[in-house]
Amino acid sequence: MGSAAERAPRPESLADLLGGRRGAVDATLPPVAFAAGWLLGGESLPIGVGAALVTGAAVAGWRWRRGHRPRSVLLGLLAVCVAALVALRTGRAEDFFLVQLVANAASALAWAVSIVVRWPLLGVVVGAALRQRTRWRRDPALLRAYGRGSWLWAASYVLRVAVFLPLWLGGQVVALSVARVALSWPLVAATLAVSWVVVRRSLPAGHPGLRHPLAGEPATSAAAPAGG
Repeated sequence: MGSAAERAPRPESLADLLGGRRGAVDATLPPVAFAAGWLLGGESLPIGVGAALVTGAAVAGWRWRRGHRPRSVLLGLLAVCVAALVALRTGRAEDFFLVQLVANAASALAWAVSIVVRWPLLGVVVGAALRQRTRWRRDPALLRAYGRGSWLWAASYVLRVAVFLPLWLGGQVVALSVARVALSWPLVAATLAVSWVVVRRSLPAGHPGLRHPLAGEPATSAAAPAGG
């Protein structure tokens, strides 16, 4: 019979609850293939688009055979197709990354607004993963902790926009591809780790943790921002 320390479960992290590494890695492959095809093909947009579509289809097929959810697989492939169509329509290779740029700007705004209206998206995502519905919002400590953690996620999207925008304006296709990789899983991993620390340290001593919200007064959108 093992000791109490051996029997105790390992504390969950946000990475355990949210995942993200597989999707973040998969999402970088088509842009890298696009930049490689475009460069090796003598800056040929059709070759770059073809390489991205083939890679995206291969990733989707692999994930499908591995039993991953069809919706997530199809959404990933759809994102590649839309990016390819935008680039072909404008005739500018850098516009393959335009969808990603716009998506990051929209995400930054969405995360910031969610905190201000006291529905921090980190709480929404973790609460859904833990099947808590909206019970976490009745716990003032959890609401505040999720608000603080959500600011880090908003900042991560702002960082991507700050890097992608000047590269896109300058038509730096290869640099955009490199930035896409560097600001994908590495940034997700760092944001997961730091936001997990922030959330845990924001909870008062004796709080039972994310899985056990404490009953309190229901939060209202008119109150002060959750991250305050």
